[in-house]
Amino acid sequence: MSVAFVFPGQGSQSVGMLAGLAERHPVVRETFDAASQALGFDLWALAQGGPAEALALTENTQPVMLVAGVATWRVWCLAEGSRPQWVAGHSLGEFTALVAAGVLGFEDAVRLVRFRGEVMRDAVPDGQGGMAAVLGLSDADVEAACAEAAGGEVVEAVNYNAPQQVVIAGHAAALKRAMEAAKARGAKRALPLPISVPCHSSLMQGAARQLRERLQAVTLSAPTLRFMSSVDAQEYRDPAAIADLLYRQLASPVRWVSTIEALRAIGVSQFVECGPGKVLAGLVKRIDRSGEISCFALEDPPSIDAARSALVAMLDPSGGVR
Repeated sequence: MSVAFVFPGQGSQSVGMLAGLAERHPVVRETFDAASQALGFDLWALAQGGPAEALALTENTQPVMLVAGVATWRVWCLAEGSRPQWVAGHSLGEFTALVAAGVLGFEDAVRLVRFRGEVMRDAVPDGQGGMAAVLGLSDADVEAACAEAAGGEVVEAVNYNAPQQVVIAGHAAALKRAMEAAKARGAKRALPLPISVPCHSSLMQGAARQLRERLQAVTLSAPTLRFMSSVDAQEYRDPAAIADLLYRQLASPVRWVSTIEALRAIGVSQFVECGPGKVLAGLVKRIDRSGEISCFALEDPPSIDAARSALVAMLDPSGGVR
């Protein structure tokens, strides 16, 4: 029986997030202050005061979410002193997981994801791309709807989040056609998401190449915790392979269902979402309906206290499972 900490990506941010945690744990503000110094602007003020439109800009969301996840991780480590056996992340959350696993230095990661957000923003002109969630169709039907709707443009399945919950992305016009095609195939809902960047689609290939160049100047270390990638549901240990993964990840789908299934297959039964929100905990429960798993979301003092009480018998300070 093992424990995995999972780290959320874009979409879990909210104005005022982690305020309660910061009141009790100074390390939250210390983490945000260090990141603000690395970037040259006040991330904590953005996270607490917004406005929401500024927080939602991908070049802002990415560093804020990474710092929020690392701050929550540090609170856990200081309070509990124990480590999970596995870490994984959803999209941007992989960078947070790699900080927790000692692969990426914190300041390096903050600057890296800020750059990642900037090149993603610039990859497709504003208003010409987007994302949408399709609910109630199989993966194959969603993929078929995209193929039918492409019409020489790009629209692709990019986030396999849970059974019958797939996010698609691409050119705005093709995205609209794909939503209609999905509804015609019986989708319960097909709704646009409030983001103009077609994340994880092939339209991100140019941004990925720029990220690969930036990664060459960043030092990566071997992970101190076992890391499962949501690109291909495989474990990665070699720093060079992880650098290549982070390049490929930007224009590759997020295979969250496969990742959770792979972790379950190797004995993970406890999942802890580390960061603001409860999105991943909800997805894990939808993916695995066996009733044999527990999911916790660390976002405020009560939720951390509850997770500590539940997991104290399983975790030990050396990082394994008792």
